[in-house]
Amino acid sequence: MFRTVFFACVLVFHSVAAQAADKVTFAANWLAQPEHGGFYQALADGAYAKYGLDVTILPGGPQKNNRLLLAAGKVDFYMGDNIIGQFSALAEDIPIVTLAAIFQKDPLIFMSHPGAGFDRFEDLTRAKAFVGLATLTTVWPWMEKKWGFSRKNVAPYNYNSAPFIANKSSIQQGYATSEPFAIARDGGFQPNVFLLADHGFETYSTTIETRRDFLEKHPDVARRFVEASILGWVHYLHGDNAAANAAIKAQNPDIDDALIAFSIAQMKAFGIVESGDALTKGIGAIDLARVQRHYAEMVEAGAAAKGLDVAKGLDLRFVNHGLGLEGK
Repeated sequence: MFRTVFFACVLVFHSVAAQAADKVTFAANWLAQPEHGGFYQALADGAYAKYGLDVTILPGGPQKNNRLLLAAGKVDFYMGDNIIGQFSALAEDIPIVTLAAIFQKDPLIFMSHPGAGFDRFEDLTRAKAFVGLATLTTVWPWMEKKWGFSRKNVAPYNYNSAPFIANKSSIQQGYATSEPFAIARDGGFQPNVFLLADHGFETYSTTIETRRDFLEKHPDVARRFVEASILGWVHYLHGDNAAANAAIKAQNPDIDDALIAFSIAQMKAFGIVESGDALTKGIGAIDLARVQRHYAEMVEAGAAAKGLDVAKGLDLRFVNHGLGLEGK
């Protein structure tokens, strides 16, 4: 009897495995990098394949707006920068839905020179601030409202750290996972690093987005993509990630092993992926109350449209179930 049931199960397994995998395209928001590592891990270790998915990761870049490809139906999933993008989609009536938030903390930081009078976050309001355009229109209004920063101190940041390195009375935006490494290498000093998430900026980051029509037609594909991605992140942070890193370097030759090691260490040190609700509900967790709270702050700062029902932009069926906690 046992042998009969066993072989029946084997036949069912092979029957499912023999079915053609669902082809999906996941568009990234930037060039391949360790901050995308869990998705490449899910490709490299076969998590997507085990979930019946044939996934293509489409890198982004400075001259690409891959989110437009999602809105136009050219790709199936998109890696959102942060939850603020979801607010914008709701305001513009674009049918995009957020399914998961891989980063519990946005890695956005500001850096200062040590020993120059800007060693506390409160000191930064006095400094000349090199700020990128996207940050200036979304995050900076919140910094003005909550912490007293001033637009008059802002200078353009064009992804060149030389002006910051040369000016000890300045601060510069960046990501905890990359810019401090570059400053130490190019500037010869370890900058003070202030993670905005640790000073009240509650946005989620590195989200998984899809279109509402795709979700309605293919809810099981969406579930499998989210779950396989979560397991990819568990394995990337806690397992053998050599193959994933090789794939990242193949797509982006500017990435080297030293930067990869730094980025992973920073993600762990700051709790970028694993902190807050992710510690009990699993990677990708989203709390609606936190989203609503962050939305209210962004509205108050004038950085988000009023009157939105942010719950309409979320579908939390596939997260908050503790997936991957037992495998760490």
